[in-house]
Amino acid sequence: MRVGLRVLLGYFAIVALTGVLLAQVFVQQIKPGVRQAMEDTLIDTANLLAELASDDMKSGHLADGRFAAAVAATQQRDVGADIYGFDKLRTSYRISITDARGIVIYDSEGRDVGRDNSKWNDVARTLAGEYGARSSPETPGDTENTVMHVAAPIFDQGKIVGVLTVAKPNRTVAPFIQRSQQKVRDAGIGLLIAALAVGIAVAWWISTQLGRLRRYADAVTRGERADVPEAHGEFGVLGQALATMREKLEGKQYVEAYVHALTHELKSPLAAIRGSAELLDDDVERMTPAERARFIGIIGEQGDRLAQMVDKLLALASVEHRQSIESPKALSVADLVDEAVSDLSPRARSANVVLDVASIDSALRVEGDAFLLRQAIGNFIDNAIDFSPDNGRVSIDAVSDGVHALIRVRDAGPGVPEYAKARVFERFYSLARPDGSSRSSGLGLPFVAEVAGLHGGSATLENIDGGAQASLSLPVL
Repeated sequence: MRVGLRVLLGYFAIVALTGVLLAQVFVQQIKPGVRQAMEDTLIDTANLLAELASDDMKSGHLADGRFAAAVAATQQRDVGADIYGFDKLRTSYRISITDARGIVIYDSEGRDVGRDNSKWNDVARTLAGEYGARSSPETPGDTENTVMHVAAPIFDQGKIVGVLTVAKPNRTVAPFIQRSQQKVRDAGIGLLIAALAVGIAVAWWISTQLGRLRRYADAVTRGERADVPEAHGEFGVLGQALATMREKLEGKQYVEAYVHALTHELKSPLAAIRGSAELLDDDVERMTPAERARFIGIIGEQGDRLAQMVDKLLALASVEHRQSIESPKALSVADLVDEAVSDLSPRARSANVVLDVASIDSALRVEGDAFLLRQAIGNFIDNAIDFSPDNGRVSIDAVSDGVHALIRVRDAGPGVPEYAKARVFERFYSLARPDGSSRSSGLGLPFVAEVAGLHGGSATLENIDGGAQASLSLPVL
């Protein structure tokens, strides 16, 4: 499972669990909270009505006095209230009054007059001088609908002479409870959706940052050129650390590989120089002038080979170690080819080879480093001259397919042997020259391949009718 998905699942699980628990707590607390608020209101109402009813109770006119008339009128009143979207047309209080024995002597609905309520908590506790309240089923056996009863004492000279109970069905506040609970649930669902969206965004961001670093590490593992990916925060620090580690490791491995390769390649020319020098030193008196000249020529030739190898190795190393072109410029392909041909014309004449340059569209342009590209084209031409026969012809042209510019160098030599096709761009790999001269350093074509890769292109060498063709492909502007 990917890290981003793990982060998303972990984050969402925590947020979801927290949201569900909070929503559950809120939902469970709404109902008792509303009923507690209603009970508080009923306490105030019961005590107020107890004071208003005390005079009629003392005078014995409770059933036909001003208090009973006011209650009856209140119950007939059209309230016509809109309470946050809920209509209220009538009052929903029921008022009952018991005497000091707990016997009902007044009932606003006229149903329970004469009933003994002395056992009910509201009446019994109030008569005992305590706060009395109870919640009972609206009808016997009904567990869904209950009625809240809150009582207040009626005093006569400081003595409790009766109890006034205000009853209100809990179903009157049920719509408010249900709406509040639904709002909490909706808010909880909205919170979960928002949390999921935030979690997806965070997970995507983390996954993107890690993906860039992973692709960079994969490219480094494959030995490809790759820039440090853009990353933020600790991911950016990690990317820079990876780049630094890469430079340290590549630098060490690079030096080790080059020292090993250079040591191996230097053995042959050094052995030839040493052998020739020893022969000249030991047998100089017995040598003919021709033999002496030959050994001296070998020393000079191998010395030149060593110098060429070191120079090309340094050039190749400078290219291989670069990750990108620092200051790329728009360049004319025709100008690059003309300059490379001009540099190698003397060598072509001395080798009795004709350089045939086709007309190249002056509008064909690429972006890159002029010096490196001239060197790359020059290496192709130099290689073609080496493998061209006497009086041979090397043709150079450039074409475009709209995406890439293809610079082609063709010779009339023997072509590339089958066994060598896969190795021609290997470092230090070279083929014997047709004229029997010594092999090259084997660094020219690897240099071209590195320059091509540095410019986002590629280099190929293939056989064609009557020779070989080297191609340098570069993105066009």
